[in-house]
Amino acid sequence: MPRRLVALMAFACGAAVANIYYAQPLLSTIAHDFAVSDGTAGLLVTASQVGYAVGLVLLVPLGDLLERRRLIVRILFVTALALAATAASPDFVLLAGALVVVGVTSVVAQILVPLASTLAAEEERGKVVGNVMSGLLVGILVARTASGIISAAGGWRLVFALSAGLMLALAAVLRGALPEVRPTTDVSYPGLLRSVGHLVAEQPTLRMRMLYGTLGMGQFSVLWTTIAFLLAGSPYHYGDATIGLFGLVGLVGALAAQAAGRMADRGHHHRSTGVFFFAMLISWALIATGKSSLAALIIGITLLDFGIQGAQITNQSVIYSLVPSARSRLTTAYMTSVFASAAICSALASAIYDTGGWRGVAALGGGLAALGLLLWLAEQWLARRRAGVIWERRSPPLPPG
Repeated sequence: MPRRLVALMAFACGAAVANIYYAQPLLSTIAHDFAVSDGTAGLLVTASQVGYAVGLVLLVPLGDLLERRRLIVRILFVTALALAATAASPDFVLLAGALVVVGVTSVVAQILVPLASTLAAEEERGKVVGNVMSGLLVGILVARTASGIISAAGGWRLVFALSAGLMLALAAVLRGALPEVRPTTDVSYPGLLRSVGHLVAEQPTLRMRMLYGTLGMGQFSVLWTTIAFLLAGSPYHYGDATIGLFGLVGLVGALAAQAAGRMADRGHHHRSTGVFFFAMLISWALIATGKSSLAALIIGITLLDFGIQGAQITNQSVIYSLVPSARSRLTTAYMTSVFASAAICSALASAIYDTGGWRGVAALGGGLAALGLLLWLAEQWLARRRAGVIWERRSPPLPPG
């Protein structure tokens, strides 16, 4: 693939997925503006993530059925309208509703990722997916920084208004830059949706990677849904702009994404999965002390994003090799489970923060990391048992002659 096209698709993925994360560093400000509690404001994150999960189920499979360039452009246009409605929302309920629609249409990023996998040559697929996903991950993390700075300068509504304009610009640029890609199936839309379930039932590797993905993204959501509350309160008392800067701390995750793609190309995805989940587990021990130690919090966030993003890229590189003609539907199965987990964990984290504080949040995140590591260890044990390694009883060597 031409580097220019890879870079454009990476930027488009980042800009699209950023839409569901702009609100996170602004939750305290929005809560004050609409006179709701911090826990209620945290439901805005849940609203956008629920919308994203719905979009993954209903829109992403269309990437196998329709011409993808035209589909991408049309979805971006609807995203722009939803963002404009978000910026103009007069009350909290309408704001949450608009963010649901933003979430639904922001799945255009998950149509671009399998498209990049399709356009790439076999020997560079992991690298290309890693590069495009790096753009997506940068968008997730920079979204918080950008929204915090813009909100401090012109209010939280300006964040969504500017993003609406960006979506319209991207629609025009991608219309001219993306090649036409023929559909890979001619089944009906209901049949297309049913086939997603068939893929899950028939592909045990897909099911395992879905489990890893849910545990990783659940931790991501636990941290970034509640960190604005921690940083806005005692002892930090940071404003929106400063809270947004913490998104830059996690940019090392984008570097992990590229490395994970290259490791998957070389067949090291099993070992790297364990390394990434071990990094997540260690990170929560540091994050737990973030209530009183800024240095520990920053190091913990860096390590957590390294582990989560590296594991996500590894997962996607693996599943895209399973059924090449169904990459959009594989994305639907995987990412639906991932973002359903994110929505559940964001709501759970908000409730736990209201009752158990920061240490309760850290315990939730650490528990998810530990479960992922145990799952990886169990998978390795079962693989060795199937190969006859565990129960093999070696006979002593015969004497010479």
